[in-house]
Amino acid sequence: MRRMAAILALGLALSGAALAQKVTLLETGSTLLYPLFNIWVKVYQQLHPNIQITTQGTGSGTGIAEAISGVAQIGASDAYMSDAQIKQHPQILNIPLAISAQTINYNLPGLNQIHLKLNGPVLAGIYSGKIRYWDDPAIQKLNPGVKLPHHLIIPIHRTDGSGDTFIFSQYLSFSTPSWMNSVGYGTTISWPAVPGGLGAVGNPGMVQAAKANPYSIAYIGVSFTKEVQEAGLGTALLENRAGHFLLPSPFTVQSAANQLVDKTPPDERISLVFAPGPNSYPIINYEYAIVNKDQANPQVAAALREFLLWAINPKEGNSPRYLDQVHFIPLPARIYTLSAHQIEEIR
Repeated sequence: MRRMAAILALGLALSGAALAQKVTLLETGSTLLYPLFNIWVKVYQQLHPNIQITTQGTGSGTGIAEAISGVAQIGASDAYMSDAQIKQHPQILNIPLAISAQTINYNLPGLNQIHLKLNGPVLAGIYSGKIRYWDDPAIQKLNPGVKLPHHLIIPIHRTDGSGDTFIFSQYLSFSTPSWMNSVGYGTTISWPAVPGGLGAVGNPGMVQAAKANPYSIAYIGVSFTKEVQEAGLGTALLENRAGHFLLPSPFTVQSAANQLVDKTPPDERISLVFAPGPNSYPIINYEYAIVNKDQANPQVAAALREFLLWAINPKEGNSPRYLDQVHFIPLPARIYTLSAHQIEEIR
């Protein structure tokens, strides 16, 4: 705690320091993180008018690529970089900023007010085309007493490089060996060809496609909960590793995170999906800033450190007044310390 207090004091000191000249930063990537960055940037630029931050919701794959190429100073990503990517680009940091979750949403006429129970094997069956109809025995078995329609399911997936695809396909992979062996996980994957299946770009595109297509199903980041509700979509209870069916909430997301905080390595690249524990919601993740620690401009490096330390500060960017708006939870104390250590490497 003493070390955390010292790092926090450093962050507060840096956040109050004035840079000598105006600096422009570009953040691009995750559409799940995009709403939070917009909240942060609006507040931060009022406090620091000399730092101009532009935000773009382009998908995690683009965020990672443009942080590596130097086009963007911050690549926002729901996915951490692979071992192969890190070996090729050892100067790139993966810095958790907060913890988020993902929901499975559906447009089932007459049933959107019901929280249907779904699990990894059923979702893998739907997205592989092995489960075609809503009243399939596998879905009916999880939902006894619910009158499910005999109608074709329309699975919707992301067509852009997506951290949401990364964590969704991890849930399928970790819960369903046949999916892991045939498709696997990643920000982009080779989706099985399912007749009637649809592609969409970004979380906004997923919400719009699900709303426009009755009998569809989609995976959507929790920062779009308001949009999901306004679209009238249903939200599934998901089966966790312990066999319990849960919705995401501060308690169930925190419970899942707590299982893996101590296992998080210094470089903070770890999956939080399908964590053990009876109260663990199964699809959660660290939201990452992908950053090159070797910046060409010292003013840009200083601005990056200043902003990112503000963002993870539990009294500033990581406070509930910002995170609650997008249904994220703050970094645990140990992860705050690890992230601060990584931020201090930016030069």
